[in-house]
Amino acid sequence: MTSSSATSASAAGGGSGPVRPMRARSIDEEHRAATPLELFFDLCFVVAVSQAGMQLVHAVAEGHAADGVRSYGMVFFAIWWAWMNFTWFASAYDTDDVPYRIVTLIQIAGVLILAAGVPRAFLDQDFVVVFLGYLVMRLALVTQWLRAAASTRGAERTTARRYAIGIILCQIGWAALLIAPQGTRPWVFLLMAIAEMAVPPIAERTMATSWHAHHIAERYGLFTIIVLGETILAATVTVRSALDESDALGVLAPIAVGGLLIVFAAWWIYFAVPAHTRLASNREAFLWGYGHYVIFASAAAIGAGLEVAVETAVHKSHISTTAAATAVTVPAAAFFLTVWLLHSRHFKHGILQQLTLPVSALAILACTFAGKWAVLAAGLVATATVAMGETSAHRGRSRRPA
Repeated sequence: MTSSSATSASAAGGGSGPVRPMRARSIDEEHRAATPLELFFDLCFVVAVSQAGMQLVHAVAEGHAADGVRSYGMVFFAIWWAWMNFTWFASAYDTDDVPYRIVTLIQIAGVLILAAGVPRAFLDQDFVVVFLGYLVMRLALVTQWLRAAASTRGAERTTARRYAIGIILCQIGWAALLIAPQGTRPWVFLLMAIAEMAVPPIAERTMATSWHAHHIAERYGLFTIIVLGETILAATVTVRSALDESDALGVLAPIAVGGLLIVFAAWWIYFAVPAHTRLASNREAFLWGYGHYVIFASAAAIGAGLEVAVETAVHKSHISTTAAATAVTVPAAAFFLTVWLLHSRHFKHGILQQLTLPVSALAILACTFAGKWAVLAAGLVATATVAMGETSAHRGRSRRPA
């Protein structure tokens, strides 16, 4: 094994070693896979996702859907953006040495602080703890970028410095969210979210970081699985409630079955095509990566919607059956449509294949008005979508010449 290949193997997770220069990894590196530290990172982030989903359930069930969705969108942005920034940085500069591991663990501590502040953000619009957790995560990433800048030269160093400066400036801007009048906070949030998302394109204007397409696609796929796992947990709670509430079995069983069908179909559709083949440049990568905000947020919201549907079915909420169904069908439709927009449509051939997912999203929305059968109907539509997609894809492959 050559010296360079040994360094690559060590960086790929062969064990932490002494402090190494933080140099970019090769975009063509073979067998580039998620490391145990990255998997641990994702697992800890799901705690914050769970907290956000739990508070969304309470807000919607109490009839405060607008406030709940707004707070959910703001909190989930902080979770998603911190996760995404680390993921792309690690794809390019994961040295897996002791300093790198320590700083990553600090970022994990930050997300746990953020998770602890989620209830206050929803109930009292108090974002102080959320801000502090986010600040810990972001400043930890700044140290990583400064370390990368110290280990590189030329345009690559400029890119690393731009990232560090941009992140610091954004953290100063986020502090305005704490002192802004409550009525203006959504507008301050929107402004700062745009500023945050502008940092990567500006930083990489002269030189792109060496992220690994297959690694990035795998990381996003793994986080999608984790978020869908939260929805599976909600479906499990639904099944348990159906068993505990024997007199309500007739209304809870369709919700449980429909919820499982939706989650299974969501997994199937997301992983039906090789997403990494679409990540050929920063332009495609930015659109694909940013669009996953909707995928992740909607996947987690499906689980919250299932819990709302259960509470409504057993008369523990203050909303109508149609409103409860909306909490499931809207995020499910958003998930299907966004997956189609981001990558599925690029692998479809013919009008039938192209229209399958968009029409399915509309059909799922129409299921909202099916009363107590709404979730089951949406699950059957999702299942039919998978069946149609697989059938049309098989026919398309059989017709193409070998």
